[in-house]
Amino acid sequence: MLEKDIQRLRGEDPQTILVGHMMTPGVVQIPGDISVTEAASLLERERMPCLLVKDTEWRFGLMTPTDIVKKVVAQGLEPDDVEVRTIMTRPVQFIEYDRAIDEASTLMMSSGTPILIVTKENQPVGVLTARDLVLSPKRCVANISATVSMLEGEGAGTAHQSTITQLSHAGASLISSALLLPGARVILGFSLSETMSPLTIRGTVLNNAGLEAVSGVTRPILSTPPAVEIQFLDLSPADQSRIKAWVLGQLPPSLSSS
Repeated sequence: MLEKDIQRLRGEDPQTILVGHMMTPGVVQIPGDISVTEAASLLERERMPCLLVKDTEWRFGLMTPTDIVKKVVAQGLEPDDVEVRTIMTRPVQFIEYDRAIDEASTLMMSSGTPILIVTKENQPVGVLTARDLVLSPKRCVANISATVSMLEGEGAGTAHQSTITQLSHAGASLISSALLLPGARVILGFSLSETMSPLTIRGTVLNNAGLEAVSGVTRPILSTPPAVEIQFLDLSPADQSRIKAWVLGQLPPSLSSS
């Protein structure tokens, strides 16, 4: 979806984390006239923090589990008889996927909402919650030996030696001699310590600072291996927890406790 689009990482600050890195990809959109029962089933099946309710062309709302509990269950109403438009939370706050995560935090605080709908060119593409921000440690500087291999295309399956220079549970920056094009699907393998079992993580190349496009052809522009940004895909809760714990352990006390 956004694999080929989150390429405008801010060059002036390589540690900037973007909204697109931290969001939950995908948005479940529903009309305003379906029942709360149907919406609740969708919430459970899709495992999303909220549903985006499009009541009219310009009127949007959010429906969350909290809305169901407070506005239906606590009021003794029958969910089959309640339309989601009557309990949805408004207004909805939107933010573009390529904005810095600090801007998302500021928007949440100023608007008082714990949920933002992430957009790309005004189309919903993901959800960012306050919980995402609280549980997401800052990216940590690292020096971890790793292997990276392409999932498809020429050279698929060949492991290339790399070094992870920054790490969070959302993704990594690495130095690699392999030609990794933006949008390419890769597998990254590394260990956080000698006592831990290795991690094998699928990811997507977001950008490669050492490439430029000339007349539609991508070619290297640096003689030394460039920094490559990789966004993790389908990371299991267990692997997320392992990386978060490791990152928090590496951060200075003033950051890890903030």
